[in-house]
Amino acid sequence: MVSVVHSVAAQSDIKHTLQTLCAGLPTEESERVLQVVEFAQSVYGDCALGSGEGVWPHAQGMALILAGLRLDVDSRLAALLFAVPDYDEHGLEHIGKRFGSSVAQLVGGVSRLQRMHPITRNFVAHSTESGEQPPDEMKVQIEILRKMFLAVVEDIRVVLLRLASRTQTLRYYANEPDELRAQVARETLELYSPLANRLGVWELKWELEDLSFRFLYPDIYKKIARQLDEKRVEREQFIVDAVDRLKRELATAGIADAEVYGRPKHIYSIWNKMRKKDVSFSEVYDVRALRVIVDEIKDCYTALGIVHNMWMPIPKEFDDYISKPKGNNYRSLHTAVDCPDGRALEVQIRTHEMHKHAELGIAAHWRYKEGAQSSTDGGYDEKIAWLRQLLVWKNEVSDSSDWVNHYKEAALNETIYVMTPQGRVVDLPRGATAVDFAYRVHTDLGHRCRGAKIDGVLVTLNTPLETGQCVEIVAAKQGGPSRDWLNASLGYLITHRARAKVRQWFSSQALEQSVADGRGIVTRELQRLGETSLKLDELASRLGFAKSDDMFIAVARAELTLRQIQTAVRGADAQAEEEKLAAEPPPVRKRKGSDDAENGILIVGIDKLLTQLAGCCKPAPPDPIVGFVTRGKGVSIHRADCLNFANMEAMQPERVIETAWGSESEGVFAVDIVVDAIDRQGLLRDVSETLTKEKINVVAVSTLSRQGSAHMRFTGEVKNLAQLKHALAALQEVKGVEGARRV
Repeated sequence: MVSVVHSVAAQSDIKHTLQTLCAGLPTEESERVLQVVEFAQSVYGDCALGSGEGVWPHAQGMALILAGLRLDVDSRLAALLFAVPDYDEHGLEHIGKRFGSSVAQLVGGVSRLQRMHPITRNFVAHSTESGEQPPDEMKVQIEILRKMFLAVVEDIRVVLLRLASRTQTLRYYANEPDELRAQVARETLELYSPLANRLGVWELKWELEDLSFRFLYPDIYKKIARQLDEKRVEREQFIVDAVDRLKRELATAGIADAEVYGRPKHIYSIWNKMRKKDVSFSEVYDVRALRVIVDEIKDCYTALGIVHNMWMPIPKEFDDYISKPKGNNYRSLHTAVDCPDGRALEVQIRTHEMHKHAELGIAAHWRYKEGAQSSTDGGYDEKIAWLRQLLVWKNEVSDSSDWVNHYKEAALNETIYVMTPQGRVVDLPRGATAVDFAYRVHTDLGHRCRGAKIDGVLVTLNTPLETGQCVEIVAAKQGGPSRDWLNASLGYLITHRARAKVRQWFSSQALEQSVADGRGIVTRELQRLGETSLKLDELASRLGFAKSDDMFIAVARAELTLRQIQTAVRGADAQAEEEKLAAEPPPVRKRKGSDDAENGILIVGIDKLLTQLAGCCKPAPPDPIVGFVTRGKGVSIHRADCLNFANMEAMQPERVIETAWGSESEGVFAVDIVVDAIDRQGLLRDVSETLTKEKINVVAVSTLSRQGSAHMRFTGEVKNLAQLKHALAALQEVKGVEGARRV
């Protein structure tokens, strides 16, 4: 296991500090360290950080921690120079010229992460001191921040530098209590220790957790510390003795290549298990733990028998996750035993393959440790696994630049992370635009989006966003989206969610128009019947609709006739009158000898009267119709909701005549069909073929194409509205068509 140097003690002796900083480095690189130490001391002087700690002692502490992790010389130099840009306007340029571009890039990465500090503090501060879990929305934001930390850096070593800096800050607070340390500790538990866990930097994770727990819950920390009946050094010696004994027994049984190691459970881990399982300290059996790694599965069970022969098994504390793996495919044998001196010991036994899967594979061991819910974000898990492998390989790669290239291949670059002006972090797929961002923040903001500013600069709405940018949306007070946004070639929308919201808005607008049209028809009919006091919801209920809007839509689509409305208004008396009229010979006769399509129109009380279908509204059965007596051209037949007829009725109501379709209405009727679509090659052909398949004869066509959208109007001949309704449904299925309706 890697040993992390405790920087506070090491700093007491500058000579020892320099030796530790240069440990494992060749002579040339050691000389670079000495040059950087001299340069950094001259820049920092006696300056202090916001925590009160001196900048130079903090830089030393960071570098010593990284030396303990055996990171390369560039990482150690970047730690020593981390704050130079804060005290030198051209600090990065000077670092690049004197110590290399790689070091300058690492220092620049640390500075970028440092600028995120106010954001993390803003969200993590909502965690309560009582130990309550943060709200679900806050958990999501913290998770996004964790991912953002890994995404905004170009080099994984920058994250390690940040973790080292936080560890050093907590060490300082351990000796110099400060009112801010509780807030820093809370932020550490929510953000930094999970990052160390995911990257497998266990030494830093354990120290970050224990120090944070000590600052947040000092009484509980001290109580658990007292319950650990020996000092940490003694506990670690117990583990060493147990490892040696078990190795000897395994070798005697023929398992000489087994790896056996262990560590005592840290105080925060003990408290976490007590809290999650609701048990007392005496019931936590893995305060001390061993792990045994063997070559084959059969060796796992052999090792288990040896462990149970050496120590007394604790009842009900054995789990076989090999024969019955966990949901994340985690496999291992877990057992707890009592040692002769009365101390409990947990032992985990697994093969090398199982261990690799648990530690580096996409089994998402970190999710289990953090108690996270299952997720379909498999790609993220794979990237975490790759980053862990890179951290394992870093000691085997002689050229640090080669290792950095490997990291860039594993970079978490499928997702970008941008911020609102209020500091909220929003994650989006790479290539997303300001319009995608607006819809992600709020649907209404997306609808009203008219412009965008990125880091205070106005940009076009189809400009791709990048991680770390601050995006501000310029919105209108009211309004809706543009149809251009649905044109994929223009690049306004990348996310499926935003595109669905835009389509939904346009569908809603068409629906609102249908509701308005239907309301007008019903209102006029109630006025004609003298029933204006009738409640519309009550009328809708009589007709079998849940609400009045549904009734209006049915009327606008000719699915509900005025005769049905009349029957519903008049009730039983109207029904009886209808039945009586049906039994009597009709007072109207169908006009004979006409070749017109309007053959079969009945004019109440009049026989053999010339009729013609109005060209303005093009009625067709079973549209509600009315007649208007013209001069010299007989009766002009209009749809009941025709605006032209409404105007003529208002001017000359005496010419209005009641009209209805006869029982033998035959022939074809002209109707106007409007199709709105995203323009593309072959669109007109596909729409025309669909109308032909529906046996609709097109007699006129007009099209208009503008900014990627097509507006087409067809005049076709149909036998009835049922045929038209079926055709409209077929048109909706044509690729690119957004709406098809009758005018």
